[in-house]
Amino acid sequence: MTSDPAAAPARRQPAGAAVLREDVTAAIREAVVEELAAVGFARMSIEGIARRAGVGKTAVYRRWKSKLHLVLDLVGAFAADGLPVPSTGSLCGDVRALLEVMTHVLRHPVASAVIPDLLVEAARNPEIADAVRGALLDGQRRMAEGIVSEAVARGELPASVTPDHALDLLIGPLYWRQVVVRDAVTGAQLDVLARQVVAGLKAGAGPA
Repeated sequence: MTSDPAAAPARRQPAGAAVLREDVTAAIREAVVEELAAVGFARMSIEGIARRAGVGKTAVYRRWKSKLHLVLDLVGAFAADGLPVPSTGSLCGDVRALLEVMTHVLRHPVASAVIPDLLVEAARNPEIADAVRGALLDGQRRMAEGIVSEAVARGELPASVTPDHALDLLIGPLYWRQVVVRDAVTGAQLDVLARQVVAGLKAGAGPA
């Protein structure tokens, strides 16, 4: 016997825990930024985040299992992961483009509030160190790999140059200037740094 489709009851839409409302998620993320600015990562708590967002703790735990995962999600949202690898046709142009990306990342208020605290926590806890490394470095390493491989293919770099060595030269000066010294980096300074990074990469492959 053929059933009548019109007679079949309409399927109930999922409710409660099955639905993660976007406005609540956005409110929690905003609360995390405010809480970090107010108390720092070490003193930040799920309770404080929930109170500031005007939600219950369960709303936070449905989305993230800990404050570390919540913060790493925020960091990953503005890190270089997912951005296209620079492709300007020259090593210097690619390096300059990546420097531009990274200076914007490090200038972001979440980065300036979160990264120093996360690095302190990472020094104490290997699990946090692995998570931070994944959130902060994976995207940048992918971009550096693309830049180095293209430069090697064009004959601009020796095949022995490693992406990690490129990142050391690229990120170190920016991190020192913007996160430690907390000084602005101008476009002219990025131009100079790009030329210095290229000269350093062409001078040798770096440490084995």
